[in-house]
This record gives sequence, C-alpha cells and structure tokens, in this order.
Amino acid sequence: MRARYGVPLGITAVAAAGLLYSAGFEARSFRLRRVTVPVLPPGAHPLRVLQVSDIHMVSGQRKKQRWLRSLAGLRPDFVINTGDNLSDPEGVPEVLDALGPLLEFPGAYVFGSNDYYGPRLRNPARYLVEKARGHHGLNGNPPVVGAIHNPWEELRDSFDAGWLNLTNTRGTLKIEGLEIELTGVDDPHIKRDRYARVAGGPSPSADFSMGVVHAPYLRTLDAFTADGYPLILAGHTHGGQLCIPFYGALVTNCDLDTDRVKGLSRHTAEGRTSFLHVSAGCGTNRYTPVRFACPPEATLLTLVEREASPEA
Repeated sequence: MRARYGVPLGITAVAAAGLLYSAGFEARSFRLRRVTVPVLPPGAHPLRVLQVSDIHMVSGQRKKQRWLRSLAGLRPDFVINTGDNLSDPEGVPEVLDALGPLLEFPGAYVFGSNDYYGPRLRNPARYLVEKARGHHGLNGNPPVVGAIHNPWEELRDSFDAGWLNLTNTRGTLKIEGLEIELTGVDDPHIKRDRYARVAGGPSPSADFSMGVVHAPYLRTLDAFTADGYPLILAGHTHGGQLCIPFYGALVTNCDLDTDRVKGLSRHTAEGRTSFLHVSAGCGTNRYTPVRFACPPEATLLTLVEREASPEA
C-alpha cells in the first residue's frame, strides 16, 4: 500500500505546499529592485526614476496599498507607471489611495489591457499554447467577446491631475535642469498602439528621451530603437510569474524572448541599440493570485551619464 500510494501523495503534498507558498507568501513579498542605466548626456546629474507596473489591484489588498504608498519615501525625481493598475472594476479607489503620494512627484503613465477590461478566468496552460502558436492578446487571436469594461476614464482623470498621459503621444518634464522627453504608445497587447503618431525619434531640443509602453512587443521595441531612443520602459510580463528555479520564465505573454522577461537588457534594431527595462510588476491577475521564483517588485532606476563614444 505504501509503495503504491506514497509517491502520488508525496507529489500532492509538495504541490499543495508550493501553492500555499506562491499564493500566501511570495505573491505578497514585495520588494524594490535597483538598476543603474548609463543613458544621460555628459555632465548631467544622476536622475532617479521609480517604475511601478502591473499593480492589478483587487479591492481589499491592504498590504499592497501600504507598500505602494511607502515608495514615496524614496523621493524619486520622477515616476513612470507602465500600466495594468486594475484587476477589479471596484479597485479604482484603492489604486488612487495607493498611488496618491507618488502622484505628488512628476511622472507619466501608459495604460495596459487590464486598465480597460476586467480579467477573465482562463486556463494558465493557454499561455504555453499561445506561445507555441505565436499568438498573444489580440495579436493573431479572435476579438474578445463579452469583455468587462473597467472604469478607466476615472483612473485617467485622476492620473492626469499629476502625471503626463503618454497614450500614443509625447510629453516633456523639466527635471534637474534637463528637458526629459517621454514618448509613449497605448497597449500593443490589444492592438491599441499607434506608433505612427509619435514616430520620428527624439526631439532635437530634448536633453534626454525615452520610450514608454505597457507590453514589450517586438514591433514597438524595434520602432523605438530604430528611432534612436536610448531607453525603453515596459511591464506586462509579470517576469514570467510562475518560474522554474535555476531556469527562469516559461512565457512572457508577448513575443519578447524569455531571456529578457524582466530586468535590464539591450534591444537592437536597424543597427541601433537601446536599453530595455521590463518590470516584473507587483501584482497578478485576480484569478491566478500566485507567483513562484518571481517576487512582486517595483524598480528604482538611476540614470547616469552615458559612456563616451570611442570617437569622442
């Protein structure tokens, strides 16, 4: 009897323990990651940029609210929010409470699909199927029918009171004597990106320019990079969310490779190279409230002088 049932029962126990850990501990183990990026013009003072992403707020998530509010103590020079703030149509007040202190700082934002539409229960294995087929979001899949519409207009109006709205447009912040140009597109995951509206590269008058997008689809990364943006910020991937220790992520939920599912990397297009930072985010879809080997995070990026070119 022991030989027959011991292994299945052991596997079940391990799986249950893993589920309890990933949902009860790791998904609530918020942390701050720090990254240094050499992109500023020579002589510029360092700038500290706080990136928050993929909050996926559900009503009642008090610990997440408190942690987000505490990030204001970092005193960043400016804040970038790369979308997916909601996972609950009733979550807008909690998002605004959590981000209220950060709205006191200069900043900008783009929305993700979950800001516009409520989440749906789906089999997590579909992410692997979509990866194999090369279909993600509305890119290659049939249009969504019967979607829940989130009150994104309320979120937009509140964000606009303090931050720049980068929905398929550009904006400028004046920070530490530098003119910082921010160029954004709406979410490529649901085909709302309109890069043609912002194409042409950084403005000559800007001291530093960067691209901002929610989902790091290659078409958008290629466009920003080919246009000469030295830095691109994105979210969406959740860092893979359920990762294998010592291996990493299985999926990115877009066409970005898993080697760049989170953190700082480089992207090359048409002979040019940009830094790419993908945030693993600090939340989960309300129907899959688990993380494994991929804790929730925000990132403090310190932008410093870029390295001098060999010709200089």
